[in-house]
Amino acid sequence: MAITDINTYAHLTDDDVAALGDELDALRRRVESDRGVRDARYLRRTITAQRILEAAGRLVLWNNRSRTGWLAGTGLLSVAKIVENMELGHNVMHGQWDWMNDPEVHSTSWEWDMVCAAPHWKHSHNVVHHKYTNVWGMDEDLGYKVMRVTRDEPWQPKHLGGPFVNVFLAATFEWGIALHDLSLKEVVTGEKSWEEARPEVLTFLRKVSRQMLKDYALFPALSGRRARRTLTANLTANLVRNLWAYVVIFCGHFPDGAEKFTVESLENETPGQWYLRQMLGTANFRAGPAMAFMSGNLCYQIEHHLFPDLPSNRYAEIGVEVRRLCAEYDLPYTTGSLFRQYGQTLRTIWKLSLPDRFLTATADDAPETASERRWSSQPNAATDPSRRTRRVQSGLKSAIARRRQRAAA
Repeated sequence: MAITDINTYAHLTDDDVAALGDELDALRRRVESDRGVRDARYLRRTITAQRILEAAGRLVLWNNRSRTGWLAGTGLLSVAKIVENMELGHNVMHGQWDWMNDPEVHSTSWEWDMVCAAPHWKHSHNVVHHKYTNVWGMDEDLGYKVMRVTRDEPWQPKHLGGPFVNVFLAATFEWGIALHDLSLKEVVTGEKSWEEARPEVLTFLRKVSRQMLKDYALFPALSGRRARRTLTANLTANLVRNLWAYVVIFCGHFPDGAEKFTVESLENETPGQWYLRQMLGTANFRAGPAMAFMSGNLCYQIEHHLFPDLPSNRYAEIGVEVRRLCAEYDLPYTTGSLFRQYGQTLRTIWKLSLPDRFLTATADDAPETASERRWSSQPNAATDPSRRTRRVQSGLKSAIARRRQRAAA
């Protein structure tokens, strides 16, 4: 099933993993020491551009009666909401800009333009997801409690609806994120007391009320006779933002090669093994500068999980070093086109909605779920310290390539 012994799965010795961790620590220190004016300028320009886009979109909607004008205004507003959500909100609340000591762009003060309250997201995402990335039973982002994305989760009849739940989640992604940390099911079943849940629920309701008032009452009212146009534009822009955020996040966590781990893998986990788990548990997609910006630079999901609090505008240059380290340690650097990564994600969701008896690959050697047991019959540097993985090319990347060659033969 999922990976329990990450060293064995990765074909690395303890010394290899420690050395990898040291190199990544050194990379972090280099970037931290180099942060400065150009990074601050990037952030300020992003904030200015986002505000101009939103203002332009609302102005076009207010000052134009044509369908073309509605499309243009809604498009500008959609882009503004995406930038605010992905490149600003997500990254600011990760603490990527806390080093500036500017209260306007500090992780403790930023509140983003969506129904999820910032404190709830920072707990479920920063504290839980990034600490326990893809650990089954710990990381609730594995399927978001509503879909089966690993064979470690026993199949239940409710999983038959996975493909349809996936479509609904995509369209309402901000609501799924907003409800994710509330654990309302536990309140209903009595596992969590109302006294404990009440402050969180009130925070959620206050945030929802503000968002509903702003998008669906205040701005339409300010539009006068064009209130309906503004209302539909806001609805559409929120839908577009939800769909794009969903695609970006899913492509970073559920394509083939984004591995899953057991709780046992966390026992005595070293800093190097934590880094390795981030590298093996996430995936990138190829993007040019424009798409990278629109994704909040989460096309570099591997780099983001390695260094979630480093400025997102540095991920491209960090990626060069991460690729080098993957080559040096013979590790896969999981990436592909957006279409390919999302296609693999959809295939996993559809496939795992079926009972296991309809699945062909073994539970330890399936594209979406693998474990170190897939290598039980092969030489491995983790179990034979005399073999230096990086020197003899007997690492994970080479092992995967050999399996594919045998399968194709």
